[in-house]
Amino acid sequence: MSTMLVFYDGDCPLCCAKRDFLQRRDHKGVLTFSNIRAPDFQSLENLPDIEVLAYEIHSVASDGRILRGMQVIREAYRLIGIGWLMAPTGWPILRPLFDRLYTHVARHRLKYSKMLHFLKR
Repeated sequence: MSTMLVFYDGDCPLCCAKRDFLQRRDHKGVLTFSNIRAPDFQSLENLPDIEVLAYEIHSVASDGRILRGMQVIREAYRLIGIGWLMAPTGWPILRPLFDRLYTHVARHRLKYSKMLHFLKR
């Protein structure tokens, strides 16, 4: 069975919300999460430094591949059995668009988190 270790920014409400979404749907227990902001966080060999990990989501697949950005999201959804939701983001004609969109959201995630928090009130 394939598994994946996902590194996320525990100081980011959007990142935590995505982690919670995935955890609730991971009935097979194939995803493990590691908060890069935790005081006891220890990176793994071959992973980028903390600044790069904080820039966009990263993961390590069970076969040792390091994934980043939308690759992580697509693979996580696939592993928990809802890959069809993200499948269009990997289609050749749409992939560049969704990858750029992810990069934009990741870069501005704290600003978006504040805006979404304001809307919840």
